[in-house]
Amino acid sequence: MGELIISCYCSSQVQPSQGFLRSAGPRRNSLKIVGSIIFPVKVYVKLDHNSPRILCVTNHLRNSELIDPIFRWNGPGGYLSSENSSVQISPTGTLILRHFKSHLSGVYNCSLRFKLTATQPDKKLLLKYVIYAYSDPQYYYELTVRYHAAPCNSFHNISFEKALIQILNKLVAELSCEVILVKSECHHVKMQRGGLQNEIFFTFSVTCLDREEDNRLCQDSACDVSHRLNKAKYLIERFFKQEVEVRKKTAEPLPEIYYIEGTLQMVWIDRCYPGYGMNALRHPGCPECCVICSPGSYNPSNGIHCLHCDKSLKYGATKC
Repeated sequence: MGELIISCYCSSQVQPSQGFLRSAGPRRNSLKIVGSIIFPVKVYVKLDHNSPRILCVTNHLRNSELIDPIFRWNGPGGYLSSENSSVQISPTGTLILRHFKSHLSGVYNCSLRFKLTATQPDKKLLLKYVIYAYSDPQYYYELTVRYHAAPCNSFHNISFEKALIQILNKLVAELSCEVILVKSECHHVKMQRGGLQNEIFFTFSVTCLDREEDNRLCQDSACDVSHRLNKAKYLIERFFKQEVEVRKKTAEPLPEIYYIEGTLQMVWIDRCYPGYGMNALRHPGCPECCVICSPGSYNPSNGIHCLHCDKSLKYGATKC
């Protein structure tokens, strides 16, 4: 399961949610969020996870006795009822959104009618929550490297390419990572003060599969994707370093296809799903999350930012 990160100004299990809250992980079912009559409360729910318990009371009223309370929840699609399989509302007005999906993102209102004493007239409150779907960034390394090559139309280059992919994948297999060829191009390169030589320009992506659902593999930080990705980077860099060291120690002539020393580059890249983006200023409660794009913005690709668009009227827009 993902970790629970609470971004607020207190440490109790009941959160007044002074602006925002992110929820995911084994403790999320015990977490409770209360509303505010001053500002909308931002809540971040991880995709395909349950929301925390969202109470239809303020922090002050939670500790008060309410007589004949009536709770009514409304969401982006209108009136909410427990008859909907994705909605759970308790008799005391607590809302849980189950298996949260993108289309559930939006503004939620809870109207509360109650009395503090039996002789007083009814009081009314309207509490507003803005609930956002989010996911973890899908980060990876982009690996570029150049090899001295056989003539560009030679089948030896194709055979070598397949062998190289197999070798790199074996290096990182135990980390549940994989190396995927993005492109390979053969070019004629004019050397400084020299003639032409053939070179293959490789671009690979190095990604790690999510071990989150496999508890056996998730007992410590070794399960973390970024940890495994950096370990994969170390193994790949060591492989190319050893290629150079072995070649320098041998008296044999250079093979036709060999790694060109110093051309290896590995760049860390973050990406979000289309319709999601990262924005620490707009979402301080989830600064490193890929949060669903709000109305007025969109993300058409797997970049990391929601772009401005006045024509976008829905959450999670992928087109302007």
